Amino acid sequence: MRNDFLLPDLGEGLTEAEIVSWLVAPGDTITIDQPVVEVESAKSVVELPSPFGGIVEKIFGTPGETIHAGQVLITVVDPAHAVLDAAPDPADDSVPAAVPAAVPDTAPGVSGAVLIGYGTTVSTRPARRVVQGRFGTRAPTATATATATAPAVPVPVTVTTTPEPSPQAVIQHLDPSRRSPVVSPLVRRLARENGFDASQLLGTGRNGLVVRTDVQAFLHAVPASAPVVTVPDPLPAASAVNTPLASESVRIPITGLRKVVAQRLTTSRREIPEATIWLDVDATELFVARDRLLAATGERFSVTALIARFVVAGLRRYPLLNSSVDTASQEILQHGAINLGLAAQTPRGLMVPVVHGAHAMTTRQLRDAIAGLVVSAADGTFPPAALTGGTFTLNNFGSLGVDGSAAIINHPEAAMLGIGRMIERPWVVNHELAVRTVVELSMVFDHRVCDGGTAAGFLTFVAGCIENPVSLLAEL
Repeated sequence: MRNDFLLPDLGEGLTEAEIVSWLVAPGDTITIDQPVVEVESAKSVVELPSPFGGIVEKIFGTPGETIHAGQVLITVVDPAHAVLDAAPDPADDSVPAAVPAAVPDTAPGVSGAVLIGYGTTVSTRPARRVVQGRFGTRAPTATATATATAPAVPVPVTVTTTPEPSPQAVIQHLDPSRRSPVVSPLVRRLARENGFDASQLLGTGRNGLVVRTDVQAFLHAVPASAPVVTVPDPLPAASAVNTPLASESVRIPITGLRKVVAQRLTTSRREIPEATIWLDVDATELFVARDRLLAATGERFSVTALIARFVVAGLRRYPLLNSSVDTASQEILQHGAINLGLAAQTPRGLMVPVVHGAHAMTTRQLRDAIAGLVVSAADGTFPPAALTGGTFTLNNFGSLGVDGSAAIINHPEAAMLGIGRMIERPWVVNHELAVRTVVELSMVFDHRVCDGGTAAGFLTFVAGCIENPVSLLAEL
């Protein structure tokens, strides 16, 4: 009996994912709910468990390849049927009968486990072995995994193994001047932990994409006498990213996260009649308040966390901005909870992780929640739940070195507040010229939801809190 494991529903309107690496190989014996493949969607990188137990007959797709929901990932056959299919003719006594394989000790049937809403409560996932090598700790290769999980009794099934790449074929791929595309944070991290930059390899994936097998092949191919050189993983120079050689043209596929962001921004521009207002604000007292908090509590509060506190208070006063438009029913849906999104530039691209229930948090809790998102933004590995349900977005594009922006609203939200860079500028204080720390706030809003008076009221409220943080006490 053969069972086909299909790519399950990824949720949130996602219909495709990219294969990062295979955790099994043809001929491996697997159990129900054992992870078999690692895939990367526009939301996150996950391991998919097989709803079937048995012997892997065939895998479909290679690392770096994009697969779609409903497409076959692997074919699993029942061990008993595999033996019967391969058994010789009983009349031919010159060939010994095949010995049946040991059937995994699992419950009958399938688990029904999918990416969303798992159907089992007891995990049957085997413990991962960790290989300690000269380059540090790394997961075992597919060949090592197949050896470790092979049944004690021989099974008459052909096992396909991948030969080790030759050092001559791999070492030449490491080139400090090369900038190959690396979209998977796991691949980038594996290379970084072993002392080199994955983009310096010549990728074997589609359009030169560096996949995990490229990094693993390089690790196996490096001779024992080779010195370990730690290579930093800085952002590529602007010229290397944006300016191709004069004699070459570059095609960059719009896939994965880039595709989802493109679709959302296009929908926002098409559906939302947005308007933008902005205001320069004296933020000197904000830094004074931050220093006083440190002195009083011994805890550090970031400027972004304090402004987020002001934004939540502002949305309480102007709740219409915490809304979305239901185009089907032609209604404005004013949300009760404030789920604050924070635009973040990550190695995977622009993402908006969400602090859920920000309206019910203290300033300390809000600070800690934002700090957790900042840590995850370092490699873009947010869980899917952290990227959904936002009702208002805070965008600190000042970290990119710009003062303001006519931003695109994060559909289906109704507004976004942008924070520019904070720099010293000449400012009039009490009719005298002084040097103050000034920031520009940019507010973009859906004109279907509210008029300029509401948006301006919210913006000036937040500005007032920045100029005089003590004024927020009246709102608590």
